[in-house]
Amino acid sequence: MNARSISFATWAALVLLQPAWYLLLAPPAGGSPWLALALTVPPLLLPLTALRSGPRRALLWIGIVALFYFCHGIVAAWVVPSARLPALIETALCVVLIAAFGYDTQLLKRKATASRSENAARHARQ
Repeated sequence: MNARSISFATWAALVLLQPAWYLLLAPPAGGSPWLALALTVPPLLLPLTALRSGPRRALLWIGIVALFYFCHGIVAAWVVPSARLPALIETALCVVLIAAFGYDTQLLKRKATASRSENAARHARQ
């Protein structure tokens, strides 16, 4: 499994975690789980609009959105003891997603550098 597919898989896991969290694992004590879902799921689906521009653009958006969910997971784990498990899962998924996206970016950068070096060497031989 490559870094890009890991990023997409963790994104899907984040999307699936939200209903599990608010409907099953730790429903909000003083509010509606449906309102919580209405606030947490749409931002995760926003990067779907970027898929038209290619997977790299969508992953960039996913990474940016994941930073918000990372912060949300840290705060929820700290403040709401009953939500600690799903919050820590959310935080871990965000860390994996952002790390995989960063690794994928580094691989692309190395490939581009190697390609430029190879082209320069080819040009020098001619």
